[in-house]
Amino acid sequence: MPFLVLTDDPVRPDGGVVVQDVTDEGVAGERTAIDRSGLPGLVAAREQARPRWVWDDTARWYPRLLAAGVRVERCHDLRLCHAIVRRSAACEGSALSLAPPSQWDEPQRGEPERAALTLFDDPAGPARGARLVDDLAELGRQLAAVAGAASSGRLRLLLAAESTGALIAAEMQHDGMPWSTTVHDAFLTRALGARPRGGGRPPRLEALAQEVRASLGHPSVNLDSPPELLRAMRSAGLDVTSTRTWEIRTLEHPVVAPLLEYKKLARLLSANGWSWMNTWVSDGRFRPQYVPGGVVTGRWATSGGGALQLPASVRSAVRADPGWRLVVADAAQLEPRVLAAMSGDQHMAAAGRRADLYQGVVDAGIVATRQEAKYAMLGAIYGATTGPSAVLMPQLTRAFPHAVKLVEDAARAGERGEIVSTWLGRSSPLPGQLWQDVVQRAAGEDARPDDARAARGRRREWGRFTRNFVVQGTAAEWALCWMAALRRRLRALDGGPHLVFFLHDEVMVHAPAAVADEVATAVREAAAEAGRLLFGDSPVDFALEVAVVDSYDQAGKEYPATPLPVLTFGPART
Repeated sequence: MPFLVLTDDPVRPDGGVVVQDVTDEGVAGERTAIDRSGLPGLVAAREQARPRWVWDDTARWYPRLLAAGVRVERCHDLRLCHAIVRRSAACEGSALSLAPPSQWDEPQRGEPERAALTLFDDPAGPARGARLVDDLAELGRQLAAVAGAASSGRLRLLLAAESTGALIAAEMQHDGMPWSTTVHDAFLTRALGARPRGGGRPPRLEALAQEVRASLGHPSVNLDSPPELLRAMRSAGLDVTSTRTWEIRTLEHPVVAPLLEYKKLARLLSANGWSWMNTWVSDGRFRPQYVPGGVVTGRWATSGGGALQLPASVRSAVRADPGWRLVVADAAQLEPRVLAAMSGDQHMAAAGRRADLYQGVVDAGIVATRQEAKYAMLGAIYGATTGPSAVLMPQLTRAFPHAVKLVEDAARAGERGEIVSTWLGRSSPLPGQLWQDVVQRAAGEDARPDDARAARGRRREWGRFTRNFVVQGTAAEWALCWMAALRRRLRALDGGPHLVFFLHDEVMVHAPAAVADEVATAVREAAAEAGRLLFGDSPVDFALEVAVVDSYDQAGKEYPATPLPVLTFGPART
C-alpha cells in the first residue's frame, strides 16, 4: 500500500501543497506541487488507489477536505504515531526513541486556521518558518522503529487504528450529532424556569438560592463562590470542611435539600444550559472537539463541548432526523472481557459467554450476587485495597488465577517504577521526579520512618495506575479497532449512515431507517472483528447491547451511579 505524504510547500508564497509518493519501504517517488485550492480534487483522484495519506496532524488537514466533500479511507497521523512509537517499550533503542525532544513531541496543534502560515511555522515563535519539519524523515524513523520492534505486527495495528480514530473524530465533528434545540430548550425551561433575559439566574435557581440563604441566615451569600458558601455554612453552626456534595449529604439541617438541588441545577446550567447550546449546537447538530489519544492510556478526551460527559438528563435532545434512526451500541463489561482475553484465563472467558459477565461469575458459584461480582472484578482491575472489593479478592483469585496474575504483575512492575504496556504496545510513562525523589529518600542511609511510609504510599499509588493501564489501554485499542471496522462497513451501505458519537465503549450511528437493521448487524460484526484482530481465536465473547431508537434516551443503557476511574496521567483535556 503506497504512502502519500501531504505537506505545505515552504517555498511557495501562495501557500501551495506538496504531495510526495513514498513506497512501503520508505523510498520517495513522484513529487507533485499544487495550489491549495486544487488539493480536494487531487486527493479525490488519488484516493481511487486507496493510499495511506501521511500528514502531521489529522485535525489540521482533514477538516479542510471534509468541508470540500472529500473523505479518505486511510491515513498515518505522524504526531499521534510519534507519541506511541517514541514511548513504546517495544521500540526501545530505536533512533526515534533515543532522539532528543523535537517539534513532534509538542501537543497537537489542530485548528486548520492556525496553520495558515504554513505547516513548518512556529505560531509562537518570532520568525515564521524557522523550524522546518521533515515529514519524510519522521515517517522513515517511525517505519524503522516499528520494523525493529519485537511485536511489530501489533504495533502496526495500533498505529493504523490510532490514525483511523483521528479520521473518525474529524468526521464526527464535521457531521455532528443530530440535536433538537427545541427539546433541549423545553427541558431546560421545565428544570430551571424561563430563560433569563440579560443575564441572571433562571427563576428556579434564584428561588433555591433564596431558600438556601434564608436557611443559613446569610441573605447575601454568593452560592457560586465555594469560600463564601463555606464561611456561611460554618457560621450557621455546620461542621464542614468543604462544600462538596458528598459532605453536604451527611448533614442534618434545613439547608441540605435546597442546597443539593441548587448545586445539581447550577451544574446543569453551566455544563449544558442555554449558553452551551448556543456555542456547541448549530444547524441541528452538536459538534464537539474530540482529542484522540488525549489520555495516557489511549482513551479519547475532548477540548470543547464535553461530549464525554453528556448527562442522561439531556439525551432526549439527541434525536434522529425524520426518516432516520439512531443505532446505539455499547460493549457490556468491556474491561473484564479484555482482561480475560489478554490473560488467556479460560474460566473468566467462560463466565463471559453471556451478555452479563457479572451474572456469569455468580452462576459459576464464585460469589453470591451480581453486585459482589461487579465489586470483585472492578477491584481487581482498579486495585481496591479496602471495602467489599478487597474482601472478595480471594474468591476471584482462586477462580481466575491467570487474570488476577496479569494485573497483579502490572501493579508490582509499577511499584518498582517500571514501564508496562498494552496488548498492542502502548507503554505507560515512568513515574515523575517527585515519585523518584520520595522513593530514593526512603532507600537512603538517613531515611526516617515517615520516609518509608511515604514511599510505600507512592509505590502503591503508581502500582494501581499501571495495574489499570494495561487493561484500560487495551480496551481503548479494542474500541478503536471496533470503530475502524464499523466505519469500513458503513461506507459500503446505502444512504450514508455515519458515526456520530463515541464514548470509550459505546458508539452511535445516525442511519437511514431503511438500513438501520443492517447497521445494527454491522456493529456486531465489527465488534467480533475487533476481537479477532487483537486476540485471534480467543474464546472471549465481546457482547454488545444494541438499540435502534429515535432518541438517545430511549437506548436504555444502565450507566453507573459513580463514573469508573479514568487514568489522567498525561495530556488529558476535557
